[in-house]
Amino acid sequence: MLAAFTAGLLLITISELGDKTFFIAVILAMRHSRRLVFLGVLAALAAMTVLSVLLGQIISVFPKNYIHFGEIALFIGFGLKLLYDASRMPAKSENTGAKEAACVVAQQNEGGTMPMSAKVLSSPNVAILLQAFVMTFLAEWGDRTQISTIALAASYQPAGVTTGAIVGHGICTAIAVIGGRLIAGRISERLVTALGGLLFLIFGAVAVFDPHSAL
Repeated sequence: MLAAFTAGLLLITISELGDKTFFIAVILAMRHSRRLVFLGVLAALAAMTVLSVLLGQIISVFPKNYIHFGEIALFIGFGLKLLYDASRMPAKSENTGAKEAACVVAQQNEGGTMPMSAKVLSSPNVAILLQAFVMTFLAEWGDRTQISTIALAASYQPAGVTTGAIVGHGICTAIAVIGGRLIAGRISERLVTALGGLLFLIFGAVAVFDPHSAL
């Protein structure tokens, strides 16, 4: 349980800082109530975490050897890819997550479904919650953290992974809505990407040398 919680917490906290969903929370919190944005974003991330863990549990019914080697390949592949991406980034570069998040928010405001939802719903607070939830959920779908959560849940204790991942999302979301604008300008995308790559490699190494320790 503790190992699964720690794995989920570390994976999410390091991977989500500076990610697209992080900056979606930053931008929305600059325009709307921080409390409402926090609740909407965290609800979406928690829902995605639960869904990912359920998918991981479905995958866990397959032969253990397939799951084991697939998990190793996934973590090592992600780790090497992130380290490669970090090596190609200049020391000071614009954060692509921030640019992607700005594009998502701009598209929703120009012609997406959120403005219509805001008109239909009588309560502006509900409209803000819905906007934060939908934008975050869609942005997180298919993200590397979702895929990694599925892999963790296939071999780690599911309740621990779920709790650790949600706590990690809560930490990142709180940072985003409270001081995201200030912190975002100080985040080195190169450093965060490299740390994420190292973390994935560590998970892969643990799976290689001690595949049953987290079960």
